[in-house]
Amino acid sequence: QVRVVESGGGLVQPGGSLRLSCTASGSFFTVTMGWYRQAPGKQRDMVAFIIGADNRNYADSVLGRFTISRDNAKNTVFLQMNSLKPEDTAVYYCYVVLRGARYWGQGTQVTVSS
Repeated sequence: QVRVVESGGGLVQPGGSLRLSCTASGSFFTVTMGWYRQAPGKQRDMVAFIIGADNRNYADSVLGRFTISRDNAKNTVFLQMNSLKPEDTAVYYCYVVLRGARYWGQGTQVTVSS
């Protein structure tokens, strides 16, 4: 069974930074890993994903502020979030794709507020 666990959320002031981490357990290599987010009362939206070593894709709303990276040896993906805005407040969900199936983490809360 694949287990996906996120960490690194919290409360930060506007303009601040946070780094999210996500690790998928198991002895496998997952090609695609990424992040979605869901704000209260809104749908879950794609934030960023990475395919292979360095094929990175971002939502327009985070381009230039967020950076996705991965450590393949540890099946871990990171999301470095800089210049955070109040509208970035949401629960951030990590996912991995393995053999055509998508596995989700439980989510981590990010709150941007002064």
